[in-house]
Amino acid sequence: MKNTLIIEISCENLDRGKLNYCGEVLKGGGTVVFPTETVYGLGANAIYEKAVEKIFKAKGRPSDNPLIVHVTGEEDVIPLVKAIPPKAKEVMDAFWPGPLTIIMEKSSRVPYNVTAGLNTVAIRYPAHPIAKALIEAAGVPIAAPSANISGKPSPTKASHVIDDLDGRVDVIIAGGDCSVGLESTVLDMTTDIPTILRPGGVTKEELEGVLGRVEMDPSLLTGVLDISPKSPGMKYTHYSPKAEVVVYAGEDESVVKAISNKANELMANGKEVGIICTNETQHRYKKGIIKPLGSKKDMKTIAAKLFSTLREFDETKVDIILAEALEEVELGQAIMNRLVKAAGYKIYRV
Repeated sequence: MKNTLIIEISCENLDRGKLNYCGEVLKGGGTVVFPTETVYGLGANAIYEKAVEKIFKAKGRPSDNPLIVHVTGEEDVIPLVKAIPPKAKEVMDAFWPGPLTIIMEKSSRVPYNVTAGLNTVAIRYPAHPIAKALIEAAGVPIAAPSANISGKPSPTKASHVIDDLDGRVDVIIAGGDCSVGLESTVLDMTTDIPTILRPGGVTKEELEGVLGRVEMDPSLLTGVLDISPKSPGMKYTHYSPKAEVVVYAGEDESVVKAISNKANELMANGKEVGIICTNETQHRYKKGIIKPLGSKKDMKTIAAKLFSTLREFDETKVDIILAEALEEVELGQAIMNRLVKAAGYKIYRV
């Protein structure tokens, strides 16, 4: 087991000495966990193959699941790709820094263990001040998936990371809570029509405002992937708490009734039940451990609270979590993508 150093850094007062130390750890082939605006990331030097191997070992992550490379601007992208397509530059200008990852043809500089053997690489310029300062301090691009044990809910608080990775990585930067709370949107720019491989903080509607036509990858609708994944979050069950998760979709009246009836049945059989709902429906549930994510009118708050709520249920020792579905428009697409994956695609339409 590693002796993990936990370093507190404030966004309001960036400690350059601490950041430079962490940058040297990364440059030298070590692993550093750091906050981004989406979720915490587990970073290593993206152009050093042996360093990248440490990410997979720390997470228990399958090697055919590609990583995202984090940079601090378009100039950092140039050595990592064969070329920047004109439309990719348009979305960089519109959404970087921010929660958008762009897939392009990789250059020979990027090791194949970063891309899971593919000829494409996923790149993002994060907006979080600690993330930006860390990449600058390291002076190298940083490969970083979410900083959790593979399959668990992604971490949005430093405490989540410490629970999962203390003793598995060299340094954990405790830098407060992540504001977006869901991983970045992944946009494939190697296809004829730009294609979303993973919905996230930048919505399809926002991308269409810049690019015109944008498609959703078919696997997002079916959960079935017949080829090697080009993006994190495509192939495996993700974001799962210890308890089973079941999602109920339909009109509010039908969903509340179905969840309430199922909760009564389960509790009559001695099961501990958790319920994920919205502010609008929470008062209608009379039994179970009830956790509202926020108002349907404020999807950003719901997104920011989803993963932390799933982790909270781990602490309550519930046996099953019954969750209300949300409307799959704009940010709701990303929220439902994560919730359905957490449920292993168990969704009942009532």
